[in-house]
Amino acid sequence: MIEYINRGNKETRSGFGKALLELGENNTDVVALCADLTDSVKMYAFASSFPERFFQAGIAESNMIGVAAGLATCGKIPFAGTFANFASGRVYDQLRQSVAYSQKNVKICASHAGITLGEDGATHQIMEDIGLIKMLPGFTVINPCDFTQTYLATLAIANHYGPVYLRFGRPKVPDFTSANTPFEIGKAIKLVDGNDVSIFATGHLVWKAIEATKILSEKNINAEVINIHTIKPIDKQSVIESVYKTGAAVSAEEHLKNGGLGDSIAQILAEFIPSPLEYVAVDDKFGESGKPDELLAKFHLDSIDIVEAAIKAISRK
Repeated sequence: MIEYINRGNKETRSGFGKALLELGENNTDVVALCADLTDSVKMYAFASSFPERFFQAGIAESNMIGVAAGLATCGKIPFAGTFANFASGRVYDQLRQSVAYSQKNVKICASHAGITLGEDGATHQIMEDIGLIKMLPGFTVINPCDFTQTYLATLAIANHYGPVYLRFGRPKVPDFTSANTPFEIGKAIKLVDGNDVSIFATGHLVWKAIEATKILSEKNINAEVINIHTIKPIDKQSVIESVYKTGAAVSAEEHLKNGGLGDSIAQILAEFIPSPLEYVAVDDKFGESGKPDELLAKFHLDSIDIVEAAIKAISRK
């Protein structure tokens, strides 16, 4: 088994901030907009370096998306940043009408996603955003796993024409992705090779999946882990090839069961290779206030939950 090394815990949002600054230095068409959360979304370095290309929208997220669409119409590459709750649910009409329908080259940069937002509680812990955005025609949806992959993803979406929803988080999580690992939109990355069960993980749960393989190996279960960083367009071929080999699957995500990665995996299996699938996701509930690790455990999004799901999926072969 390949051993992945945690080089230290870092915020995925900081990977976004680092890349945004670099993009600003290298491309004068890159502009940034924020809804009164410049420090939280890590856009302050860009704002300080390029004040003429930074637009503070205040607590007016819907207007921010409209302005971003207008800037895209003028040939700019706008990165609009706020909390994921506000970047999806609050502005859905603008995303649908002004960005998706018009196929504007707008990058929605959604920080503080999922339950690991922590103490701010259920009103801010959006866990339905992937489902909301992936249903919008033409939108690309990306959910990177750590600091380095968020950095690489941010660079990649600047070169991709069309609307993108980039989802990242608040807490410090293990940073294990190599900076030399190519990031290709729509192309999954196999992290661990296995024959008994396929674990398709995204975002913060990718590291949890890697940890789960160590526990499973002690039970003589050889699990395959695939990082699905791009939820849409999903890498169908990687899913099919993996499940063809293992015969069982687990999806792991910091999102509601309805509408997330698991549903995308299920669609592929139903169409191409019917196989048992177990979900590690939140089952039709809002979040609550608490420490990120405590919430992951309470809502059954931890490594042990992935282990249990893998064993169950195998038993259904």
